[in-house]
Amino acid sequence: MMIWIWLGCIVGFGILEALTAGLISIWFVAGGIASLLCAILGAGTLFQIVVFIAVSAAALILTRPLVRRYTQGKSIPTNADRVLGQTAKVTEAINNENSTGAVYVDGKTWTARTTDGDVIPAGTLVQIERMEGVKLFVTRKMEVTV
Repeated sequence: MMIWIWLGCIVGFGILEALTAGLISIWFVAGGIASLLCAILGAGTLFQIVVFIAVSAAALILTRPLVRRYTQGKSIPTNADRVLGQTAKVTEAINNENSTGAVYVDGKTWTARTTDGDVIPAGTLVQIERMEGVKLFVTRKMEVTV
């Protein structure tokens, strides 16, 4: 009977793994295979369960860092991401209440809003904090006086 249960686990976890984008249940497939072998060799049910847990945990612990390194990859910034943290010049006064404002940075004009709700006049230098869709959220750049 346990042979069928372990086969069901292997197939079920295998299907679950195939349906998900990330590695979610592949480690349980390994545990199921080990437990299936124990069942075929006549080991007791409790031993099979312990083997399932131990092999699944070991597979997870041993392979997860390796898998994470290969699946995360390196983030390559898009053209839009490159403006984050840069200084921009306000070309149209930024007023969140009136939904107006634009900045010029990296050769392009972007719709802009302030992060703190302040009105920023045209000609002011601002720091780009974040991006939401096609809007840049900025803060007034502190001017250094000598």
